[in-house]
Order: sequence, then C-alpha cells, then structure tokens
Amino acid sequence: MITDWLFYLAAIPAVMCNGMGKGGFSGLGGLSLPLMSLVISPVQAVAITLPILMLQDVVSLWAYRTQIDWRQVRTCLPGTMIGIAGAAAVQVHVTAPAVQLMVGVIAAGFVLATVKKNAEAPPADVSLPKATLWSGVAGFTSFIANAGGPPMQVYLMPLKLKPPVYAGTMTMLFAIVNWVKFLAFIALGQVSTANLSTSAALMPVAVASTFLGVWMVKRMSGAKFYPIVRALTLIVGVKLIWDGLHGLLKPG
Repeated sequence: MITDWLFYLAAIPAVMCNGMGKGGFSGLGGLSLPLMSLVISPVQAVAITLPILMLQDVVSLWAYRTQIDWRQVRTCLPGTMIGIAGAAAVQVHVTAPAVQLMVGVIAAGFVLATVKKNAEAPPADVSLPKATLWSGVAGFTSFIANAGGPPMQVYLMPLKLKPPVYAGTMTMLFAIVNWVKFLAFIALGQVSTANLSTSAALMPVAVASTFLGVWMVKRMSGAKFYPIVRALTLIVGVKLIWDGLHGLLKPG
C-alpha cells in the first residue's frame, strides 16, 4: 500500500473527479488519470483506479437502476468489446500519450463543432454505424488510458437523453467495460496486492463523491446539465491534448 502523503494529495481529488463523473458529470472523470500521474506512473495509476471505478459503477448502477436506456446499451456494447480486444492486442505498440492526444482532439473538436448548434438541434437518431465507431474508440482508449468517456459522449450527447438516463446509460456501458478490463489486467499481470490495498484506502472517498454526483444530476434539467458536461469535456480535451503532446515530445 502506498503511504506517501503526496500521493494522497493528488489521489483524493482524482478519486473525487471520478466519483462526480460516475455520478453523471462524465467529463470530470477524464481529469483523474492526469492528476494521479503527477505522483505515480500512468500504468500504476490505471491499475489503482480501476477497482475504484468498479465500486463507483456499483453505486451509480444502484442509483440509476431504473434510468438506463437499454437500447443504447445494446447498440454500443459490441463496439466497446471490439475496441477493448483491439487495445489488448496492440497495447505494447501504442503509447498512452498518443491515445491522450487522440482523445483530447476528439473531445475538444466535438465540443467546438457542436457548441453553437447543439441547443437548437433536435435529438439525433440512433445510428448503428456511429454507435459502433465511437463505442469502439471508447473501448480502445479506455483500455489504454482510462479515457473512454469523450468518444462515447460524441455519440450519446447528441441524442439528448434526460440527464439521469444519460448518466445511467454511460454508467452501465462503462461498468461492463471496466469488468472486462479488470479481467484483462489480471491476465496481463497488472493487478497487485499493493495496488489493491491502495485502492481500498481510497474507496470511502469514491463512494461519497459518487453519491454527491448522483444527487446533483437528479436535480438538474437538461438545459443546465448538458452545457456543464460540454464545458467539462472541453477542459478535459485541452488537458489531454497538453498531456499527450508533452509525453510525445519529451526527450527519451
């Protein structure tokens, strides 16, 4: 178990971001890994974060158990599995900074391209090709860098689901993704007793912050909720672009 207080200075805010993200403000979750990577390696950060995300998934699923759009889950799930399988096959050839840069460009570009027309546009129609494409990207980037939220948002946000339904659907999809990732991480030797004990120490913060996010989302209208999510997505996108460029350009 990690005992360095500097780690927890970064890890507690990171877990709170994940909790608020799992509660419904999905953009915030993208800030978690960059925060933890300030004090530990990104690979260890992913390994510590994953069991926490799985617990937060349970909390969110209980909170949103009657507000899941199962049609969207069925439409997107095959793509996420394809993305995870692809990521597991090529992970040794793909760097986290490259994935961060790609996701950052997707997130920021999506927000900037839709910010003006999104308020007036009618809800988008369900599209199997779009769902498969973006959920596949989400599965891939989630496995490599815990950054699956923005690609999935590209597909789900234009549907303009009610905020609790949007949150519940995202939660169900990533709950399945995280369990599949966890099994893959065990097979790849990335799950250790030390990392699991550190995850356990952070779980009270994880549960409390998730309930806070759920409480806030259930009291928001779509008119207030989606502008907040878009703003968070843009912030995360810019942060991921910065981290990706920094990692790719760093000597050695």
